[in-house]
Amino acid sequence: MSLMSFFKEAGEKLFGKGDAKAAQEAAAKAPSPANVEALNAAAGKAIADYVAAQSLPVEGLVVKFDGATTTATVSGTVPDQATKEKVLLCCGNVHGVSAVNDSLTVKQAAPEAQWHTVVSGDNLSKIAKKFYGDANKYPLIFEANKPMLTHPDKIYPGQMLRIPPA
Repeated sequence: MSLMSFFKEAGEKLFGKGDAKAAQEAAAKAPSPANVEALNAAAGKAIADYVAAQSLPVEGLVVKFDGATTTATVSGTVPDQATKEKVLLCCGNVHGVSAVNDSLTVKQAAPEAQWHTVVSGDNLSKIAKKFYGDANKYPLIFEANKPMLTHPDKIYPGQMLRIPPA
């Protein structure tokens, strides 16, 4: 188990929709332990639904969210290291999440990728130049972050990316 830090103010805005929005409103009106628990459960479900929407193969996916610490805990079994890293990115690149506790099990172990937090002015070519010494290797980074990335030019400051071995 490991803990990954993320930029809390960046990422997918999942908590202001559907069940998560209703739980947020209830907790704001009457901040009881039951409402806070419902809010945390709705946030965890929103993150799990987002992971599922990315079509990442996770057996027994469970995502729990603790609003007090803004930490998501993810568990389940994934087929390989790349899928594990993509699931962690899905959980952490969510607006309002500052850390992810990794409790995932990997069926086929492999070396871990490096990580890069996007800063203003970054693009995938610049990042590829930094890690590989060749700006033209940006497709490696793009492919390693699919399906969360849908276009090489659509990255944002605060987003964390996987940097696979060259």
